[in-house]
Amino acid sequence: MAKIDVIIPAFNEENSIRKVLRDIPMEIVREVVVVNNNSNDATRKNARDGGATVLDEPRQGYGFACLKGMAYLDKKEDKPDIVVFLDADYSDHPEEMPLVVQPILENEVDMVIGSRSSGKRERGAMTPQQIFGNGLATFLILLFYRVRYTDLGPFRAIRYESLKALEMKDKTYGWTVEMQLKAAKKKMKITEVAVTYRKRIGISKVSGTVKGTIGAGYKIITTIFKYL
Repeated sequence: MAKIDVIIPAFNEENSIRKVLRDIPMEIVREVVVVNNNSNDATRKNARDGGATVLDEPRQGYGFACLKGMAYLDKKEDKPDIVVFLDADYSDHPEEMPLVVQPILENEVDMVIGSRSSGKRERGAMTPQQIFGNGLATFLILLFYRVRYTDLGPFRAIRYESLKALEMKDKTYGWTVEMQLKAAKKKMKITEVAVTYRKRIGISKVSGTVKGTIGAGYKIITTIFKYL
């Protein structure tokens, strides 16, 4: 049986993290790692109470949190076969994890992106600026990298060895697009599966503010051109 570990970055998600952990299909998962990214609420406690391994990353940033989780996995004597990344806001459906990892388990691909664009999406789950930015980013990736994506969705699975080969660096908003760009440049086998997406619990720290939206959009676009 494949060893599957899950990394969940979490910043002030006390109202959602237990729901996320509750819905993860633990019959296929070895360990869930929640990276508490400088939260000032009960995120850490609720994640621990929900059965997760909790790490603290005080440096604010999605990429910082993901790298912290990866560093933890790197220190394991028994490394995972597959790493799944999942958000802590309960917008993804953790119970769909078997669908996301299946293409890897069948030895067909290196990385799977859970596509919100091709799946069933609750009305209002993505803001207009998210939809526009996602479409622009995937268009530019197709134009410059010749790889067709429909989404930069955070719900994704990747072979551990493939993840290590990408030598991820981004500390903030560019994490997901960096992963997809580097996988394309290395000609890894990539696929997407349709996933269900709902309105998140609480207000997004990115799309929920003007500053966050502009910052994320700028970082994603500059990252695309950075790796040309």
